[in-house]
Amino acid sequence: MRSIDAATLRGWITDRRELAILDAREEGEYATGHLFWAVPCPLSRMEIRARALLPSLATRIVCVDDGRELAVRLAGWLESLGADDVSVLAGGTPAWQAAGYPLFAGVNLPSRAFAAWVARHDATEVIAAPDLARWLETRHDLVVLDSRSPEEFRRRAIPTAVNVPGGELVYRIADLVPDPDTVVVVTAAAHTRAILGAESLRRAGVPNRVLALRDGLMGWDLAGFALAQGSEARFPPGRPASAALALARAKAFAEQSGVGVIGPLDLARFEEDPGRSCYVLDVRDPAEFAAGHRPGSLSAPGGQLVRATDAWIAVHNARIALIDDDGVRARMAAAWLRRMGHRDVFVVEGGLDEATVRGPGAIGVPELQARVDSIDADALAACGDATVVDLARSVDFREGHIPGALWGLRTRLDLLQDRLMMARLVVLTSPDGMLARLAVPEAQGLTGAPVRVLEGGTAAWSKAALKLERDHGTPSDVACIDVWLSPCDRNAGVAAAMQEFLEQERGLERAAAQDGTVSFGLPVPG
Repeated sequence: MRSIDAATLRGWITDRRELAILDAREEGEYATGHLFWAVPCPLSRMEIRARALLPSLATRIVCVDDGRELAVRLAGWLESLGADDVSVLAGGTPAWQAAGYPLFAGVNLPSRAFAAWVARHDATEVIAAPDLARWLETRHDLVVLDSRSPEEFRRRAIPTAVNVPGGELVYRIADLVPDPDTVVVVTAAAHTRAILGAESLRRAGVPNRVLALRDGLMGWDLAGFALAQGSEARFPPGRPASAALALARAKAFAEQSGVGVIGPLDLARFEEDPGRSCYVLDVRDPAEFAAGHRPGSLSAPGGQLVRATDAWIAVHNARIALIDDDGVRARMAAAWLRRMGHRDVFVVEGGLDEATVRGPGAIGVPELQARVDSIDADALAACGDATVVDLARSVDFREGHIPGALWGLRTRLDLLQDRLMMARLVVLTSPDGMLARLAVPEAQGLTGAPVRVLEGGTAAWSKAALKLERDHGTPSDVACIDVWLSPCDRNAGVAAAMQEFLEQERGLERAAAQDGTVSFGLPVPG
């Protein structure tokens, strides 16, 4: 592997060739300060994460960290897979900053900065929380649409809101809001999805007055208004009656944005091209994806894809092919990706016409084929002397884990060594069992006891109707280095964290401009 300096990497970012910048730290560490275009690829999940982020190992890759040799480990592993153009940023983020280049806190920076640009560029109309609260009491020609994921919506939402994730808004708006005199307010956790959701409707030519809730649920919460929990108000499933109108609207926006249209044969040629990376992303609702999707595609619900593009796309200047069933959601997401600055974005017409497969979709991870000893949920429940280590994300562990389980981060299992050395049996689990299987060698190196994996992971424990334990205090906020804790995930200082986050949102477009490599708007072809 090569070692490159900050100036070299800075030049690579703007040379229009394919480039992936992978940060080897845990997401919580990454969020304290990172390069604008870097994408988290933590060592604890690298087998899964890197394969999802890198459609082609032939692309140019730079691994970064904060100077602790994590990047060298990630680069070495990538080279062992066959990647032959891998470099490491010498000195990591401290060297980048010392060279005069900025670092950024938080996650999903490209999408968030883009939303701030859109709000200014398109003069998005917004409404403050007190005004919306008054409208909800006095107006009947009003609907509030929450553009977040169903999981987020169920946890907390504005009373009366209906959950319509951002990628579904244009597809379903004419069915949900048939009266053009009805005012539509789009909300989200904070800024990004509310702005992009409102502008999606406006760009599609929806005749209603459309506003975004200023500062989203954070602004609502800070203003002292109550939030509903457990709401299931959601759009009706299935193809909307107004799908033809939605397609006409989406086509107009996509054509204005320079989105390409290809067929399955074109996509096959893209996937077989050894000189280019090609992401194949299915932007439908996850339930639709699970019911049948193109082999090799990944589920990337359209609104979430635009809101957190770096969760799926790490290779700059790669080809991006979007699939849905009738072209509406793919066109809307593609148009926004083009305006975000991605050059080669395509909608695949007929992408689901050939053979499809059922299930959640999976990345090929050969390491999961290694033989491990396992135990099923019933046997574990009957076992009275097992030390259970859960490798779930810390925030998910807080929400529910096997009673008595320890939380463990794969690359920090040595912190549990005293407990593991005393164990008679160690059982590893994770939500679906995948990460637990990958962590077996690390656990075996820390104990003399047998190490087994819970078959089917914690999901199998729940399916067996066995009890889960909730503890929002464990692990502590300080220990949650594996994730970026949103303000609402914190155990203390929630209001202050919300204020800090919203202040960062307001200054994000200006801060991104100072990086000198960020340019939004339709890219120049070629």
